[in-house]
Amino acid sequence: MARKRRVKSVKTELVKKAREAMLAAVQLYNNPQVTFKAEAFITLSVIGWTYMLHAYYRSINVDYRYYRMIGKKKVYDKTKYGAYKHWELERCLNDASCPLDYETTTNLRFLIGVRHEIEHQMTDKIDEYLSAKLQACAINFDFYITKLFGNKYNLSKELSLAIQFSPLSPEQRDNLRDNLHITTNVRNFVVDFENVLSEEALRSSRYAYRVLFVPINAKRQGQADQVVEFVKSDSPLAEGLEKAYAVIKETEKRKYLPNGIVKLMKSKGYDKFSINKHTELWKARDAKNPKFSYGVLVANTWYWYESWVLEVEKYCEAHKDELRS
Repeated sequence: MARKRRVKSVKTELVKKAREAMLAAVQLYNNPQVTFKAEAFITLSVIGWTYMLHAYYRSINVDYRYYRMIGKKKVYDKTKYGAYKHWELERCLNDASCPLDYETTTNLRFLIGVRHEIEHQMTDKIDEYLSAKLQACAINFDFYITKLFGNKYNLSKELSLAIQFSPLSPEQRDNLRDNLHITTNVRNFVVDFENVLSEEALRSSRYAYRVLFVPINAKRQGQADQVVEFVKSDSPLAEGLEKAYAVIKETEKRKYLPNGIVKLMKSKGYDKFSINKHTELWKARDAKNPKFSYGVLVANTWYWYESWVLEVEKYCEAHKDELRS
């Protein structure tokens, strides 16, 4: 009987600490005096999710300790000082009994991957780059802690949306996209991770929670007092928003490899333009200097943007006598 009370108390304590970890993560992120936001949020939220899943596995009698079998006997892995080694979050997600949906686990695998990239070195100004994923993580946590352990653990009354009051200007958006403070390893991880995701997963609010704010003129009584108005996804207004957004949303820049640029120039009649000439050109122009935004380094490979292709074409036109047979 005493053991049952012990099992229950450990599970309850795990749920409470999981909840507190997520609350601390959000409070830190929303603190205007804290600049170490995304890193702190990811660290604390990973702890919160780990404790929550430990509590869940405990409740369904899944042994979440590492062990190996010697004959028919379990031999548990322990730390130097004798504590059991429990599953980390990634191992919890991999278990067949994991209660989380695919998009939620994808969001967590993304954050775990980012943590691996940032835990051994300093990063700067990555908050805006990851904010949609962090928001989804917090909302997903609230959904599952309530679903698995009851409404008394609900966080929605204590968590708030972090709202940016001024929209991003085109200049700010360009600076964010090409921000060198977002270290190459983090950018490369994000590209590699999202390249293999389906369109459905990328668009899921459980993977990245995005809110589209549209300034409107209130014409109905009481509407002027609402900061955010929610509309049903199948309503005529929502349909109109989707169409308008599709027109103005930014698309990913087209990227070119050097051999693709050479092939394109040859197709325009500059048949003597070669890889060597392309290399000489970009080196002479210092074209990989980030200030020009002519390209981007992705997974250790340099890709050129359309703006650089136009520069190459101008060069070819200026030297057409020597580049055409």
